[in-house]
Amino acid sequence: MIDNTLNPDFVRKFVLDFFFEEKQNLRFDVYNVDTRSSNISKHDFLGQTFCTLGEIIGSAGGRLERTLEIQILWISAVSSSCFSSGIPGKKCGTIIFTAEELSNCRDIATMQLCANKLDKKDFFGKSDPFLVFYRSNEDGTFTICHKTEVVKNTLNPVWQPFTIPVRALCNGDYDRTVKVDVFDWDRDGSHDFIGEFTTSYREFSRGQSQFNVYEVLNPKKKGKKKKYVNSGTVTLLSFKVESEYTFVDFIRGGTQLNFTVAIDFTASNGNPSQPTSLHYMNPYQMNMYAMALKAVGEIIQDYDSDKLFPAYGFGAKLPPDGKISHAFPLNSNTDDPNCVGIEGVLEVYFQSLRSVQLYGPTNFAPVINQVARSAKEVTDGSQYFVLLMITDGVISDMVQTKEAVVNAASLPMSIIIVGVGPAEFDAMEELDGDEVRVSSRGRYAERDIVQFVPFRDYIDRSGNQVLSMARLAKDVLAEIPDQLLSYMKSRGIEPRPALPNTNNSQSLSLRI
Repeated sequence: MIDNTLNPDFVRKFVLDFFFEEKQNLRFDVYNVDTRSSNISKHDFLGQTFCTLGEIIGSAGGRLERTLEIQILWISAVSSSCFSSGIPGKKCGTIIFTAEELSNCRDIATMQLCANKLDKKDFFGKSDPFLVFYRSNEDGTFTICHKTEVVKNTLNPVWQPFTIPVRALCNGDYDRTVKVDVFDWDRDGSHDFIGEFTTSYREFSRGQSQFNVYEVLNPKKKGKKKKYVNSGTVTLLSFKVESEYTFVDFIRGGTQLNFTVAIDFTASNGNPSQPTSLHYMNPYQMNMYAMALKAVGEIIQDYDSDKLFPAYGFGAKLPPDGKISHAFPLNSNTDDPNCVGIEGVLEVYFQSLRSVQLYGPTNFAPVINQVARSAKEVTDGSQYFVLLMITDGVISDMVQTKEAVVNAASLPMSIIIVGVGPAEFDAMEELDGDEVRVSSRGRYAERDIVQFVPFRDYIDRSGNQVLSMARLAKDVLAEIPDQLLSYMKSRGIEPRPALPNTNNSQSLSLRI
């Protein structure tokens, strides 16, 4: 609470977990405090507003301004229903949100170590040494966080450089103890303990110096032998720290997600006028195509400032001459296939069902190549393209589609494929490179950019469409942030500085 002002600057920050793949709805109510009562109804209601967390993060500079509105509520005694409506022209002020990401120690450390004169443990030959790193916990225990490779038959090993998140090494506490054990590898798994030493991230960060030469000590040997000095030494050869950028860093720096939709208009979907059709236009509920489109689109649209989305169809005969097309704009405008908002995409989708003839075959490559051409023109990190393809059947042009995916993998682009209906989609798994990277003519995709899911796996048994859509979106969108980051990292692209926030006394800050 801030006393006696119409322009409060609230300093309390709310820490929220951000999930790109979820629609995180927020409601803000503003009150004028009149009494000391803890009962909120005893105070004057000044207004409220609604938004999503994605809208705040996706806004320029992470700054979103909204008008406060007062809602009138009344209850119908007959139906026991609650209704609400706004007051036209009522000026209740504005509320401004700003968001920032908690850094949470995003640094990545790369280091290399060597050892000298380690104890000989093997009867035949020398030792086969390796290192095990442990992070200390608050309760005094240790958690393993890294193992080096084994260097065979030497007492003076030089291990390969390795990379580890700083949070994994010390949980962001630079002075927290890091314990390192030195072992001699044995084939049967009963590795021999050579010795140990302790250090910290802060010590490592000094780099190669006399401070980073460690005596390897074996407590048992030290207790038994009076002349025991050590079991060798370990030396830090190099240490480098780099920042690991996040998805939010790029969004705050102005990177836009360009969302494109492609819908299957092949005859296997069934006649749209029949209830058995996957394209059936039920006046009371959405079909699976509309549900998939809305579920994914309503989340991605928060990260696209112009809210203009290209929408295509494939596998239909087009009027007036019945020509088959595998990448026709749903709005019939080849020069500008953009639709205004997700509702605009849904509108032209339903219009197309009335004007085109469902036909075939199910060719994916033309639409993928269409979006890839757009992505090829913007490779500076300012835009990232997401193509949603919704289909009911098996791909007819798998060879060409694999080629298109391999080519697209080098571009700022991801592909989401949602299968609707009862068909078997086993062949689709070839495109989802989680296990084996997609290849074509001996070339492997540079990145895994395809996510395939069958919608039937997410349908709520009670028929709750909202829940079904939320489940679908959560799964198919979860990989997008990492796919965006993998592209940016592979091209050495760093996020641009966050767009400046304009400080205003009427603000409420969020920390994410």
